[in-house]
Amino acid sequence: MRLRAVLFDMDGTLLDSAPDFVAVVQAMRAARELPDVEAQAVRDVVSGGARAMVAAAFDAEQGSAEFEALRLEFLERYQAHCAVLTQPYPGISELLDDIEHAKLRWGVATNKPLRFAAPIMQRLQLDQRSAVLLCPDHVAQSKPAPDMLLLACQQLGLQPAEVLFVGDDERDIAAGRAAGCRTAGVTWGYIHPDDNPGHWGADVIVNHPSELRTVLDRALCSC
Repeated sequence: MRLRAVLFDMDGTLLDSAPDFVAVVQAMRAARELPDVEAQAVRDVVSGGARAMVAAAFDAEQGSAEFEALRLEFLERYQAHCAVLTQPYPGISELLDDIEHAKLRWGVATNKPLRFAAPIMQRLQLDQRSAVLLCPDHVAQSKPAPDMLLLACQQLGLQPAEVLFVGDDERDIAAGRAAGCRTAGVTWGYIHPDDNPGHWGADVIVNHPSELRTVLDRALCSC
């Protein structure tokens, strides 16, 4: 079946959003007269969401009132700082140009809530180019459940087999496979040091956006 669209995870796949997360963490620590935390410690757990980043930056027991207050502060600060330093990864802008030139549609399926994802897409002027933006707000279950990808395919009017889903986490690949999409795992994102993308079960693993273009060329030529 011909490839007709490419869907991307957002954080760690399409965009390097870690600089904004790190800035928020450092501001929270500065407000408490604490020294900066190692930025890599935050990057390593971005895929785990706010809880994981707060846990990496503060000595507070998860589930405690103190931890919950830190998590809520983190989200409030991030709301105001979610679209300041975030940028596409090197090579992504060129890849999106190539996808559009090939007459393919592309979109985003992310576990990032819409209140953060939409402003980022708008600031980077990607909102008018993206065919779909799917977030947890739109479905009953987030990735690794297939709901988001199935809804994206429905909105695109495509069969899942016509869609390639690209992500930097095992949950992305699990969601893509469960939905019946083709899958590509990327190694440039927020992958925990103990994780191994080769174990995710993706159809292909790529190390740079230019390699993904090669994957797309092969898929188009094989149709």
